[in-house]
Amino acid sequence: MTAEDTRLILFTLGVSAAAVVAALPLGLALGWCLARKQWPGKALVETLVMLPMVVPPVVTGLVLLKLFGKKGPFGGLLEQWGVEVIFTWKAVVLSLAIMAFPLLLRCIRTAFEEVPRHLEEAAATLGKTPWQVFTRVSIPLARRGIAAGIVLGFARALGEFGATMMVAGLIPGVTETIPLAIYRSFHAGDDERVWMLAGVSAAIAFIALWMAGRLTKGRSL
Repeated sequence: MTAEDTRLILFTLGVSAAAVVAALPLGLALGWCLARKQWPGKALVETLVMLPMVVPPVVTGLVLLKLFGKKGPFGGLLEQWGVEVIFTWKAVVLSLAIMAFPLLLRCIRTAFEEVPRHLEEAAATLGKTPWQVFTRVSIPLARRGIAAGIVLGFARALGEFGATMMVAGLIPGVTETIPLAIYRSFHAGDDERVWMLAGVSAAIAFIALWMAGRLTKGRSL
């Protein structure tokens, strides 16, 4: 393994972790709202946020490219502030966060649904504010499911290819992640590097899935 490969692996791990961190606050808020509240448009919102799980990743990437490109509604606004997203590491984090979010949200929602309502109601009757109930009761009781969602979201981000290619491009040393490097090495005929990176990717994914399985089963690690 060369220094370039080490840097590539560390970069992939870093942007995947950043993507999950970026998606987590919205995942917690929306997951709780979906699990505990009834509101107009709930089914529509749930369907929209789950779309990246079923549509081709390149379609998601194309939408992000239109939204965050220089002529897009978000990209144009960010450009006025001097922030460029497309074809930078920020685009990598953005695409990974969007693709990991549905899996993260599903686990978080399920975790909140399994929290006994009477415990939250008891805390409220004792004078706790909704925020205190959420942070001191709901989240601690749902922590294993939330942790499983974080791990699975991280694993999903690690393997993302299509959306990342669309919005970040394949720029070695700048936006290239392990899946993109595998693609580039395969077309360059570097089979040894292809299999090495594939093995690293599979090993990380295996560990993530094992951890998620242990968490969802409620066993100690």
